[in-house]
This record gives sequence, structure tokens and C-alpha cells, in this order.
Amino acid sequence: MVEQWVSTKSSPSLSGRKSRNTTPEVELRRALHALGARFRLHRRLGPASAPDFVLPGRRIAVWVDGCYWHSCPEHGRRKRFEGPNADLWTAKMTRTRERDVLATQEAEELGWTAVRVWEHEIRADPVHAALRVLTT
Repeated sequence: MVEQWVSTKSSPSLSGRKSRNTTPEVELRRALHALGARFRLHRRLGPASAPDFVLPGRRIAVWVDGCYWHSCPEHGRRKRFEGPNADLWTAKMTRTRERDVLATQEAEELGWTAVRVWEHEIRADPVHAALRVLTT
């Protein structure tokens, strides 16, 4: 039997979340651009690897990982999910972490330097996060 998502009162706000051009992603791109870096957005590198943007001249692939959705060790969810969708949410978060590992591995196998930047790093200091991307 396939489990189905059950609509809850938080469903409308969660379903409307952006996955591209998020605020942290745009802030990081602005900081990189100000430092003279040039990039291409959402360029697929392989079947499992689609970074948020790449710096083709430096062969750097960048993912901006949201603290909640990608299970940040500092700011990710610490307690178990509750409610009718608890098992589905747990599985979704596990798949996201597994997909992150596969995407990073694939990019590196294709000769790219994979850089993952947490949302909280960018919100704290976008220029520092940009410098970390460039010095990787």
C-alpha cells in the first residue's frame, strides 16, 4: 500500500516554498558577483547532479542547502516528526540527505569541485561564504 500525504494546517505554507532563487542563494550569488566571480544557474552536470549554480571557469559546483530541508547539524530538526505524515516526512528528509551525497559524488567524479554552503552561513556573512566558495 502506498501512503498518501494528508493535508494539514501547515500544508499551504510548506507547499509554497521556493526551491530555486531562494534568498540565501541570491545573497551568495550577489556576494560572488561583487568579488568578480561569474556563474551559470541551475546547470545539470549529470543525472543525479544539479547544483544551484556553477562557476565554469573554476569548475566549482555550488549547492545552497537550507538548514531545515537538508538537516543542518546546528539548525536542523532535532525532534521526531509528529502527526499523520510523520513517516513520510522522515523518509523525505532521509532521501534528501542521500541525494545530496550522490550529487556531490557525481560532480566530483565529473571533475568538478563540489561546495555545499549552509543557509545559516550565508545569512551570517554572505561575503565570507562567497570567499569560502572561491578558496575551495
